[in-house]
Amino acid sequence: MSDEIVISVENLSKCYRLGEVGTGSLKNDLHHWWCRIRGIPDTRSIGQANTPQKHPEIISQKKEINGNFIDTDEQIWALKGISFAVKKGEVLGIIGKNGSGKSTLLKTISRVTAPTYGVARIKGRVASLLEVGTGFHRELTGRENIFLNGAINGLTPREIKNKFDEIVDFSEIGKFIDTPVKRYSSGMYVRLAFAVAAHLEPDILLCDEVLAVGDASFQKKCLGKMGDVASRGRTVLFVSHNMLAIRNLCDRAIWMQDGSIIMSDNAFMLTEAYLRKSQKTESLANIDRLIESLPSDPAFKLKGIDIRQNGRPGNVVMNGEPVEIELRYAVLQRSTGLRVYFDLCDDQGNIIIRTFHDDEAETISTMKPGDYVSTAIIPANLLAPRTYEMRIRATIFNVRSCTGDGVGIPLEVEATSGVNRGYPQDVIKSALQPMISWRTRRNS
Repeated sequence: MSDEIVISVENLSKCYRLGEVGTGSLKNDLHHWWCRIRGIPDTRSIGQANTPQKHPEIISQKKEINGNFIDTDEQIWALKGISFAVKKGEVLGIIGKNGSGKSTLLKTISRVTAPTYGVARIKGRVASLLEVGTGFHRELTGRENIFLNGAINGLTPREIKNKFDEIVDFSEIGKFIDTPVKRYSSGMYVRLAFAVAAHLEPDILLCDEVLAVGDASFQKKCLGKMGDVASRGRTVLFVSHNMLAIRNLCDRAIWMQDGSIIMSDNAFMLTEAYLRKSQKTESLANIDRLIESLPSDPAFKLKGIDIRQNGRPGNVVMNGEPVEIELRYAVLQRSTGLRVYFDLCDDQGNIIIRTFHDDEAETISTMKPGDYVSTAIIPANLLAPRTYEMRIRATIFNVRSCTGDGVGIPLEVEATSGVNRGYPQDVIKSALQPMISWRTRRNS
């Protein structure tokens, strides 16, 4: 990676007007059109669409570039004073929740849409994959679209022809290459679109959620190809919700929220912070209702369930750190062989782990009436990055189940441990991914 700056973004801001199309008058419409063809910001129309008399303060607020960007019923700021620079050969990841401005940022950099304020300077030939089928003409065949995109990117017919077979082989749609792309599925679209964008040797490659469509093998090929493009000294901007891909492909990443950059750091540190902040609790909201729906039992009553990591509740956890499961319950009568436990199941319902609260007891225990709290710790570097179901139950040994089918909670595991870090394209096929100690020596 050189010190040459190939992408420079300064105070980039984008405001969208909601409601009717146009600025509200012919004069302002003409002014907006004139600014657009000259490539300059149209500050006159900001705040003037849709009966500005109702909000006279908007105009002064929006014209102040360094002021507050306030969304209203008539306007929304998709980008708010974005500034950063990217060096030649750098792979920059862009993360954030849906609606944070990631796609708008790439569209503005690639000149698909004009900024309201600020400037984005790029140096070199750009290839963009902003959505499925970007740059394709639906009536043309796959072959014709390859040559069309190559010509748009400045390649001669001979250069395109030399790369044609490689593009088709990568996309794996050779038998459909002479079929109009309007008949392609979304997966076929993105296969061909990515193959074209990645093989035309751009100086800068912009990828927006290219892994959102396609099967696992294609996603693996995309990751490998982007790594290959980056290794040749080309610059890549990569938007994705796949934190493992961001971590392993990108040198640096930025975290966007509500149109602003809230953090910029190396990819590992930033994705770690993002996962911690984004731990969800939505699926835990209905736990109380599920507990109340359990069948009644004369000896046992489940009262509460908590899943925590580093003291934070949530069912989205990182496999590089331990997970704490806390079960609160009441024993209603003296019971011998009463056991509280949970099953950890894969997406097929197969039990991967079953653990009881008295696994370490040497004899069958007897529990007296009272309130209890049992806590289990799933160690770090054990779970694989996948979705499990945790099913909490209670039973009296060789007598009956006290909770029927129990309470099921999805457990989303994100990859943050050091296991398999050197091979991000490798699909983890095992149900668990423990950190096993190996020692290797070379025999002389």
